Amino acid sequence: MVRSLWTAATGMNGQQANIDAIANNLSNVNTTGFKQQRVEFEDLLYDTVQLAGTPATEDTVTPVGIQQGAGVRVGATQRIMGQGSLQSTGVETDVAIVGEGFFRVQKYDGSYAYTRDGSFKVDSTGQLVNANGLRVMPEIILPEGYNVQTLTVTDTGRVSVKVNGATEPTDVGQLELYRFPNAVGLEADGDNLYTVSNASGDPIAARPGFEGMGITKHKFLEMSNVSVVNEMVQMIVAQRAYEFNSKAIQTTDTMLSTAVNLKQR
Repeated sequence: MVRSLWTAATGMNGQQANIDAIANNLSNVNTTGFKQQRVEFEDLLYDTVQLAGTPATEDTVTPVGIQQGAGVRVGATQRIMGQGSLQSTGVETDVAIVGEGFFRVQKYDGSYAYTRDGSFKVDSTGQLVNANGLRVMPEIILPEGYNVQTLTVTDTGRVSVKVNGATEPTDVGQLELYRFPNAVGLEADGDNLYTVSNASGDPIAARPGFEGMGITKHKFLEMSNVSVVNEMVQMIVAQRAYEFNSKAIQTTDTMLSTAVNLKQR
């Protein structure tokens, strides 16, 4: 009976982690480029009381053994890298990715980070940056006298802009996308950024629309791929599982009290 206390406790801890992930998904339902996270569980080691195939008689063996489980633990929290819905914004510096790939930005320490958030801005030097001022790489620098209302980004990531007084647009740079052998192995860094890990593999660069990369959509943003309805259903399931595990603890406590009372009699 004491075993069931610990087993049910691991179940409650596991469902708490599940609720935490669901709450994080729901809180980021309007976060640009956010990818849903799910909790994956695995059972703990078993106490083997009797091995399957143990001789039962001189001529027979037991067809099944006796194993008692020790509960559950969180095995992984995996990102679901499915495509989010596109939202038309009409903002000249907004760019969405349709398909595979990430934008790359340079952090303040010189290292690189990757993002699906294409809500870019233009800083005081005319450079294309993200919402936190990190430079988009390769660098896109708008020329002097540019008119941001004429900025254009093609499906293949070519960026052009009209300079005041000019009749033809001027090419100012080429956006590149980056994909990974194992994108779900990227480490979430906050601020809609991911960083490379040993599990993700090294980034592979290519122009949008080439070598398996997605395309870029100008004046659109990719929204979160979280489904509120699905998350609410998962929340109900997790809540019920949490309640059932707590009920198992209460039941075990009642059984222990009964056993103690019998001994006292």
